[in-house]
Amino acid sequence: MSRAGAARLDRDLSDLPDGMRWREWMMRAEAAIFAAARPVARQTLAGLVGDACHLDALIADINEELKGRPYEIVFVAGGWQFRTRRRHAETLRALGSAKDAGPPSFTKLEMLALSAIAYQQPVTRAELSRLAGHDISRDILGRLKSLGVITPGPRAPQPGAPIAWVTTARFLEVFALGSLRDLPELDELENDETRSVDEGVEAALDEVLWLNDEEGADDIPCAEDGVEV
Repeated sequence: MSRAGAARLDRDLSDLPDGMRWREWMMRAEAAIFAAARPVARQTLAGLVGDACHLDALIADINEELKGRPYEIVFVAGGWQFRTRRRHAETLRALGSAKDAGPPSFTKLEMLALSAIAYQQPVTRAELSRLAGHDISRDILGRLKSLGVITPGPRAPQPGAPIAWVTTARFLEVFALGSLRDLPELDELENDETRSVDEGVEAALDEVLWLNDEEGADDIPCAEDGVEV
């Protein structure tokens, strides 16, 4: 929000009764999230409502009213975003314009690479190949980069200073993660002697990214016109 806009906006709405004030704050937050192409951060929403507004409670009330709708507001990638509910994913895929709805598909090696980057970042291509037990080619990393789920990070302090890869905010957004802290814990998987750590990483990310789930297109981001992006 611009400084001029913030100065003009009456955030506190102190002239309104409590119920009307809360309703106005709900509509402001919903409008801002609906119009945004990316998740809207808490700080941004806080600039639209009074200091007395509890944003988590406000979003909960909005979602309560959306219970009968095919979409909801979800916290992803550090902000709130409208998402189509899982049960409507197949319907959206039936639309030609929405055929690319939901997360992209990944090959086995792409999945291994993405899993390893998510948990081990920053990590170099050589380290990824060692973790995966397969050569992780530049083409694999290039495709993941083209999908926006990884990006080059700092160069590793190794001979030749290779690029180390990290995941992106888009990774969190696509897979409906609020932050990397929402990735499944690996402790139990690491204690499972029947699995290697790498298998555990892959299985854990499979679980949260629902890549092998037929209903895995849950929480598809919605664009302003209600069609997922």
